[in-house]
Amino acid sequence: MAQNAVALKHYQMYINGKFMDSKSGNEITVLNPSTGEKISTVPAATREEAKEAIDAAYEAEKSWKKVPAATRGQYLHDVATEIRNEKDHLVEMLQEEQGKIKSLATTEIMFSADYFDYMGSAARTYEGEILQSDNKNENIMIAKQPIGVAAGILPWNFPFFLIARKMGPALVTGNTIVMKPSSDTPNLGLEFAKIVEKVGIPKGVVNIISGRGSVVGDELTKNKKIGIISLTGSVDSGKRVMAGAATHMAKVSLELGGKAPAIVCKDADIDLAVQSIIDSRVDNNGELCNNCERVYVQEDVADEFIKKLSDKMSKITVGNVMKDENVGMGPLINQEALDKVSGMVDRAVQAGGKVTAGGHKLNIENGFYYEPTVITNVKQDSEIVQDEIFGPVLPVLTFKTLDDAIEMANDSDFGLTSSIYTENLDNAMRAANELEDGETYINRFNFEAMNGSHSGWKESGIGGDDGRHGIEEFLNTHVIYLQGHPEKAQG
Repeated sequence: MAQNAVALKHYQMYINGKFMDSKSGNEITVLNPSTGEKISTVPAATREEAKEAIDAAYEAEKSWKKVPAATRGQYLHDVATEIRNEKDHLVEMLQEEQGKIKSLATTEIMFSADYFDYMGSAARTYEGEILQSDNKNENIMIAKQPIGVAAGILPWNFPFFLIARKMGPALVTGNTIVMKPSSDTPNLGLEFAKIVEKVGIPKGVVNIISGRGSVVGDELTKNKKIGIISLTGSVDSGKRVMAGAATHMAKVSLELGGKAPAIVCKDADIDLAVQSIIDSRVDNNGELCNNCERVYVQEDVADEFIKKLSDKMSKITVGNVMKDENVGMGPLINQEALDKVSGMVDRAVQAGGKVTAGGHKLNIENGFYYEPTVITNVKQDSEIVQDEIFGPVLPVLTFKTLDDAIEMANDSDFGLTSSIYTENLDNAMRAANELEDGETYINRFNFEAMNGSHSGWKESGIGGDDGRHGIEEFLNTHVIYLQGHPEKAQG
């Protein structure tokens, strides 16, 4: 039988407690980015099917919000247990559809389980307030109540963890959710529905539908029954979500792009800086909003730093993550991503940039591979320094003073993450106080904690995720004035 005639795996949507295909019969074909081969098909939902999922969530929320928070939290603990039970299967699926190296794929699956446990435990810790009143015999109470139906629009770069990041805080606080996986990586999201069913989460509380952003995503942003839209994606996607949400004043929580600067001072531990920056660049094949996207190194140590950085970047192995557990990096997600990264490097070289490591596409099994790359002699206002690369490419610039470095680091439309490498406390404190980003890492690689706060400034987003601040995103504030009879008050 010809290869293109081999039956592909097929995954179904999960709406109101039932697995189903689209009545339209339309499907999306999913590719393995390591080989370019077709691996599965998933339904391409219609607008009517998106409405069906939203309606189911809307009806289910009426009773779900009345379930004790501790009980809602226990469902999340049960989900975490099942994820751990299915670890090997989920890791393999993640590698196949997204191209992660095995160690990172394992981390994503297990971190997601831990995240569900963390959010399940929050059932007994999120709280309201009681305020002092100016009136006699009155209590002022601030209660935290669910918003209603949440829409979770997931990215392709962390297709499993973002299920946990959106579903966990939504469910524990009494909301229901409709999630749309990326069309590039829908398999894990639809497979996760089997865990939802196994642990017995009531029907309609969690709905997972696949489809085009122009259809399903558009309905999720514009449907009046949606109370909050949580998107992780590009700036352009975020702007479209905001426009749709504005039609009915839905709340938005947007984690968008990044252009993270790393500042390397002359007093830094150069070896630590080199390794941490590399880890922060090639993590997830360079396709992570937190990834270090540009480096500013002080002139005094620039030659040493660039040589060590280039040498280490050139030694990173690249290959099919399904065949070799020891490769340092896998493929980009698709041909469009590969062409974008390649084009940005080519244009930077044409403008005078000097490639000191990498700089080329790699021909490996028809997958979408690009070499880990370092490029110097680029300008602050150039495309490769200002626009998000989302691939394993590091432009390096130099600076004289920390004032210069901070000014250049802040010269960006983005403001998600940043880092500085220094042994000087004053330098570290200045960076912490003056860098215009939601997160700053000092002498460490770029990766956040689940109990921290992950939120962007400027065009990197609105709202945020993780910790108590992420939980607050899914809650409305309800102020209650409880007035007793003033004349019956004592004293």
